[in-house]
Amino acid sequence: MRLQIENVSKTFGRNRALRDVSLNVRPGEIHALVGQNGSGKSTLAKILTGFHPADPGGRVAVDGADLALPVRPLEARERGLAVVHQSLGLVDDYTVVENLRVGRFRADRWTRRIRWAEERDAAAEVLDRLGCAVSPDAQVRSLSEEDRASVAIARALQDARSGEGVIIFDESTRSLNRETLEHFYEILDGVVATGTSVLLITHRLEEVIEAADRVTVLRDGVAVEADRLTAGLSEAELVHTLLGKALETLERPVSGGPDGVPVVIEDVTGRLVQSVTLEVRAGEVVGLTGLPDSGYEEIPYLLAGASSAGSGTVRVADTTLDVSRVGPMEAIAAGVVLVPESRDRQGLAFDQSIAENVVLPRTPTCRRGIRPVARTPERATVDRWVAALDVRPPIPSLAVGKLSGGNQQKVLLAKWLSTDPQLLLLHEPTQAVDVGARRAIIAAIHDAADRGCAVLVAGGDENELALLCDRVLVFRDGQVAEQLTDRPNADSIVAAIHTSAGRKKLRPRSA
Repeated sequence: MRLQIENVSKTFGRNRALRDVSLNVRPGEIHALVGQNGSGKSTLAKILTGFHPADPGGRVAVDGADLALPVRPLEARERGLAVVHQSLGLVDDYTVVENLRVGRFRADRWTRRIRWAEERDAAAEVLDRLGCAVSPDAQVRSLSEEDRASVAIARALQDARSGEGVIIFDESTRSLNRETLEHFYEILDGVVATGTSVLLITHRLEEVIEAADRVTVLRDGVAVEADRLTAGLSEAELVHTLLGKALETLERPVSGGPDGVPVVIEDVTGRLVQSVTLEVRAGEVVGLTGLPDSGYEEIPYLLAGASSAGSGTVRVADTTLDVSRVGPMEAIAAGVVLVPESRDRQGLAFDQSIAENVVLPRTPTCRRGIRPVARTPERATVDRWVAALDVRPPIPSLAVGKLSGGNQQKVLLAKWLSTDPQLLLLHEPTQAVDVGARRAIIAAIHDAADRGCAVLVAGGDENELALLCDRVLVFRDGQVAEQLTDRPNADSIVAAIHTSAGRKKLRPRSA
């Protein structure tokens, strides 16, 4: 076995996050590890890389050799255990080459100076393998979420030794669009063909069904299904195992929301988009998508005043905003709110409580010296949205940083839905959340539309857009190139993005 995990447990205080988890990763396979947020997936990954010590009594072995517990990171790396964490582990103030090659720098024998030309060549070679057109000298802070993910993945791939070891991907594909994801699995096919193995931790069930050879399912810290072959496994069966029950439909009723004055967006120009004009009716959910850098992902930030626009206006009810001058506070006052892609870097204050995050948009309106969350109406608002989005645990005083990723996303959405917006702007709203949290988030977005809110969703996940949207606008070269109406399905969205007949399997394999 490439990786053997036997009876691994982990306890935090009174909470037992893992209970005697066992799984085996065979040579040359992609083994998926799935479960809802808080099921213990990332805890297991952190045990394997030495971030958390396991409880006594467990065993971890790579290529037949036991690792000392708690795992020592250097020993794990020497044995061929590489990992890309959900947080990616990148240093924003360093360049791409510095992030990629840290711990691997080669120095001149006599001067001990780093040979930067060779390091740049090494970084460029592994980035090219992944199809990532990023300069090795670019500062990581300047990269898109997709390019950040590609850099982190490239860092792990460069350590893969042919026919040895295991690479762990902990939700690290969450920011990749369809085209990059397909290329990523082409690369992994070459890696596992040598005998090296992959442990894939993901919420994208499509990746499990189409790309993994086997799957282990965690529920409440227990492996309820271990080492199951994915051949012949359906998404419905997998969801049932994940939740312990069937999942109700996520589709929105055909009736849609109430009629009202549409939001009118005119002549918006930014770094990528050029003179974009569109309308969103009250109660309508409109998707924005396209290839990377086609401009769709820029629209929410321009309209919300979070990015600088060259020109354009957005008319909401009786208010017209000049997006070339508007700031976030002015946009919020007009009922235009943004749920950004990066909840950790742009959306939430992790050291503040659930309650403080939810009421934050109203903080400037409070009287000096009064904490907004201390007011009875504010407490009622927090309790309402914690219940509506099923935030777990439902403890308003708990710091957001202690929640799972899916529950953090619920809090971020609650923060802005609680303002009763006129225009709700979302960028990848269900990225890296489990199927249960995804259902709650999609239902909350549909409820907002049913109450008359106009909704714009920018995203690269065709399955999410098909579930969420009444129509989808496809961008090319900074402009709307195609409109898909009548609740487009995932295949039609991918076909429009790539102007092809449809999408291929992530990892085509013979039966």
